[in-house]
Parts: sequence; C-alpha cells; structure tokens
Amino acid sequence: MGTAFLFPGQGSQYVGMGADLFAEFPAARRTYEDADTLLGWSVTSTSFEGPPETLNDTRYTQPAVFVHSMAVFEILREHGINPDVVAGHSLGEYAALCASGALEFEAALRLVAARAAAMGDVASRIPGAMAAVVGLDERTVEKGVEGLRDVVVANYNAPDQVVISGTEEAVRNAGNVLSELGAKRIVPLKVSGAFHSPLMAEAARVFAGALEREKISRPGIPVIPNVTGIRTTDPKEIRGLLVEQITSPVRWTDTVRALPSSGCASCCEVGPGKILQGLVRRIAPSIITTTVGTTAEILALLKTE
Repeated sequence: MGTAFLFPGQGSQYVGMGADLFAEFPAARRTYEDADTLLGWSVTSTSFEGPPETLNDTRYTQPAVFVHSMAVFEILREHGINPDVVAGHSLGEYAALCASGALEFEAALRLVAARAAAMGDVASRIPGAMAAVVGLDERTVEKGVEGLRDVVVANYNAPDQVVISGTEEAVRNAGNVLSELGAKRIVPLKVSGAFHSPLMAEAARVFAGALEREKISRPGIPVIPNVTGIRTTDPKEIRGLLVEQITSPVRWTDTVRALPSSGCASCCEVGPGKILQGLVRRIAPSIITTTVGTTAEILALLKTE
C-alpha cells in the first residue's frame, strides 16, 4: 500500500517555522533563498522572526506556509521518500501540485503570491469572517445555513467539524442558529476574510488572469483537488479547479476518504503544524498518519526508512 503526502494550509503558520530546517538541510536553504529572490521580500525572515501580525497577514501567510512545505518536500525527495498520491488543504493544494510535477516551484510560488494578494485585497475592502462548527454533522450545518444571507459552508474538515464563511454579521447569526441546533462549539477563526465563499468572487477573477500565464503539466502522480475530492491527472481540470477553489468549499472529508481507494494506507502531513493529522484521525482512523515539518520529525522518519 502507498503513502499520501498531505500539505497544510493557512492557519498552520507559526513564528520560527522552518528555521531549524534552514540550519540543518541544504535543500531547505536553497528553497528559502530561491523564494526570497522570486518574491522580492524575505519569506525567510518573516517565517523565522515574524512579527506575528505580519506572518498572519494572508499576503505573507500563504507564501510562507507554501515555502515551508516545499522545503520539507525537497528534503524528503533528496532522501528518496516520495508520495503515491498528493492533496493539500486550500493553499496546500499548490504544494501538492508542485510535488506531483504539475507545477514548477517558481510558477507555483508566483501563483501563491498572486492568490494571496487577490484574496488579501478583497478581504481589506469586504470584511468577512469564518467560524468552525464543532459537533454537528455536515447535513445539519448545511440545513442550518440554508436561507441565511451572506453565509455558506466553506470547509468540510471532518464529519463533526464544518467551517462557515461570510460577512461578520452573517457568520455570527449563523453561529447562533447552529448552536440552537446542537453545535458543541462555534469557534471564530483568525482570518481576515470570508475565504471559500462567494464574497471572494473578485479575487477569483483576478487570480484567473495570473493563472493564464502559467503552465500546468500532467502530474506524474494523482492529485486530489479540494473542489471535487476526486483524484485527477488532467491539467485542464486542475486549471479550472484552482480558480473555482477560491469561492468553493474545501471537501477535505471526501479527500481523506478517497485515500484508501487510491491505494494509500498511510499519509504524511508535509509542512508546519499537525492540523491535518488530527483531521485524518477523525475521518479515517485506520489510516496511519505522521507529521513531517521539523528537523526532529524528518530525522525520526529517516530512521524508519
């Protein structure tokens, strides 16, 4: 049975991430130095030193998380550790596409920066919010927000964790409705906008222009896109779904459930944090999960290979 590489998205970032990799592995140093040159600002110092308010600004968060994931991936690849299937949560889909061979690193980084700028611009002009709904099944959440204006389901993270997105007032009102329906908790997320909702339509249009300038190749291994939760190797489909992803929900539960049928009995979370590992355990407890985002975790994995 094979192994899937899963790449985290926004929310996994923390000040100091990647500094240990930079100090230990030449592949990580090359990745960070190349990114600094391509971006025209230092993702290295922003990731390693912050400050938190800068790192948590989506325009900097997205490139920083992407570069960290790619630094880890390059280390693993140099040691002959490769995936059989890849997927990424929201932003993480770009690292997944890089790992699959569909996107070159430089193209992916340009797209991540363009996506972050477009989403950040809309968020600065159209204030939005997101909140995790814990303890309700997907259908109950869907029915709870039906008929409510300016709020939608944004992430299907796990059977009992769904994220809603919309205007600040709409998310607050929806939270009250869902609490009455039995939600255990409504947890506001630390984000600057209503991501994965129709409020991001302008960002999707702007991003589509940047995407037209980049080449997408047929991936060497299957990718499971967020929008469908169904694996693909079709460059045309991937291109369309990357635009659609900005306003569509992340179907992470479907993505994880697709892993066994793709021949994967284990997965590695490649990048900062352990958010995806926790979600996988809630969705499919039989899948063996590991996190690979620090020097210690990488060295521990290498000992088992």
